[in-house]
Amino acid sequence: MDILVPIPLKIRKQSNIPGLLKDLGFIVQFNGMKGWMKLAHPELIIEFLVPKRDRDSDRLYSLAQLGMNAQPLSFMDMLIENMIRIKIENFYLQVPHPAAFALHKLIISKRRMLDEKKDKDIMQALNVLNALIEKGEKNNIRKIFKSLFPKWQKKVMDALKDTKVNNIRELLK
Repeated sequence: MDILVPIPLKIRKQSNIPGLLKDLGFIVQFNGMKGWMKLAHPELIIEFLVPKRDRDSDRLYSLAQLGMNAQPLSFMDMLIENMIRIKIENFYLQVPHPAAFALHKLIISKRRMLDEKKDKDIMQALNVLNALIEKGEKNNIRKIFKSLFPKWQKKVMDALKDTKVNNIRELLK
């Protein structure tokens, strides 16, 4: 599970997430050469992500208030700017709008080194976009697409060139 954290962080109360989850069987692991923290459990891995603000920066982003660090990634702002609130049992959760998620998948698909991951990203995006179209969400898809930087819009359209779906390309024009 990826947890996207907006920056600047607006958490006032200090917490120790690794400590809180230790009793549930989560252990801290460090990923990559930089040492991004992740919480690993046999059934779930939790990683914290933040928007990458500096093009050349791959440094860890400290989430000292949570006892964690986060990996900065590109194109995360579009997810933060297009959040929806959903109710799960007795609490509310903010998640990226499915259209923003799908458009994000198309953008990052072009950066994937492995064709398998690229194809998976594109298929996820197309499945989500087609489900949204079936639910009458064309205007939301178009609105989120139009809110993207022109370079990001081009990345989406370039990713769609590799597919056989014309309905989505036409919707975004």
